[in-house]
Amino acid sequence: MMDTALAVGEERAARPAPVASSALQAVRSRNRFELKYLLPRERAAALLTEVLPYMDDDSHGRGTPYVITSLYYDTPDLRCYWEKVDGLKNRRKLRVRHYESTVGLRPDSRVYVEVKQRINRTTQKRRAELPYAAAQALCAGEDVDSEPSQAAVVREVRAFVNAFRLEPVSITSYYRRALVGTDHDPGLRITFDSDIRYRSTDLSLDSRNPGRHMVPPEQVVVEIKANDHIPRWVTALVGAHNARVVRISKYCQSIEVAGRAPRSAFHLPQTEARS
Repeated sequence: MMDTALAVGEERAARPAPVASSALQAVRSRNRFELKYLLPRERAAALLTEVLPYMDDDSHGRGTPYVITSLYYDTPDLRCYWEKVDGLKNRRKLRVRHYESTVGLRPDSRVYVEVKQRINRTTQKRRAELPYAAAQALCAGEDVDSEPSQAAVVREVRAFVNAFRLEPVSITSYYRRALVGTDHDPGLRITFDSDIRYRSTDLSLDSRNPGRHMVPPEQVVVEIKANDHIPRWVTALVGAHNARVVRISKYCQSIEVAGRAPRSAFHLPQTEARS
């Protein structure tokens, strides 16, 4: 598990309790728009403190940072990587995502097998929650049992793996503090990712190898996701911190820092591999 986290203040301004609304929940969509920014740790902490009064904590962290480790799959010639770099409007990638806890990863631990797809300017994510052993088997092209509600995703993953001979390529891990919009801003999500690392060997999610930094440890990647538009109050706060938009893909960054492909528009400057 990684050794540092983004420390921020926890005070919130008083605001009305959110009102449950099935109609607003129905507005939530898999089609997403994303903006990413790079901020020094201190400014990221200040921004987080400022957005806290208007948002709720997500269900994973419940007010504290948590570690996400993701195993990415690609073809032997890195087809998914090149589709991203070449800017293909329609593209997919496959990963297995684990939300770390104090309990080590076991064969029966729950993980998420995710297909992340880009269609023009929107992002879609489909995922199935499976035991780690079943996720490994599925991503090796085997048929596995699943809940009926997840059967379509499982079939898609198996067909994707077998059609393109996908194999494990890279692991990324980082601390995340995540906030979600209230009923006033349905679909809004802001994440703060710090201590961002990678490894291109030892490709097992249950490894305790922390990997190497692929983004300078004093920098934080802030990502804003929304279904339709970014609320004005968010853009105003981000603008006040002179945050610059970056075109970063953690997967592409891991490939490039490892020296497996030339530097692209998605490579952050001054991010040579270091421990």
